[in-house]
Amino acid sequence: MSPSDRLFARVREEVKRKLAGASGCHDFDHTLRVLANARMLAAQLPDADRQVVELAALLHDIARPEEMESQGRLCHAALGAKIAREMLLQMGASEFTAAAVAEAVRSHRYRDEVEPQSLEAKIVFDADKLDSLGAVGLGRAFLFAGRVGARLHNTDEEALNAPAYSREDTAYREYLFKLRHLPGAMLTLPGRTEGTRRLRFMRRFFDRIEAEIHAAAE
Repeated sequence: MSPSDRLFARVREEVKRKLAGASGCHDFDHTLRVLANARMLAAQLPDADRQVVELAALLHDIARPEEMESQGRLCHAALGAKIAREMLLQMGASEFTAAAVAEAVRSHRYRDEVEPQSLEAKIVFDADKLDSLGAVGLGRAFLFAGRVGARLHNTDEEALNAPAYSREDTAYREYLFKLRHLPGAMLTLPGRTEGTRRLRFMRRFFDRIEAEIHAAAE
């Protein structure tokens, strides 16, 4: 096993341990899906540093438990960047690799003033957003809505006028406020292409659930 493979394996195990008790929306399964998305995008962008991409994908949510425990007062991206850099240096990574990974972790959030600058950071940003789209994205949206006790579905007016974490904070509300805008926010061409494809599926799904619910109400 090469030094880079050993580093990857050590980081993977540490992230798995850290996220063992994380919520279903941001658990280790989510991390592995983001890693797969990042590898898919990086394969289409050969100038990217694959080691940085893969390590950043693994570490992007390393501070989610702290953010959840603080009820959002801590930013998991900012804290995660510090944790990622320190961890990588302790495990023998170069300063360049640790800094590049930390930058990607710091800038991966959708609602943040810190924008990804490097190609690697843009890939990780897009890879994370892809997991909020398509069939997986629908599953995650309904999982979150169930956690806060939201309804199965609601109207545009009910969703758009509802506060977060309320009974009206449905999967459809998440779609209207955030998910349908994600492909346009993607930072790489492969990300936008795949995001657009996954968004089409979500649109068809919500059209279908709307039709079924209206039929049941008649």
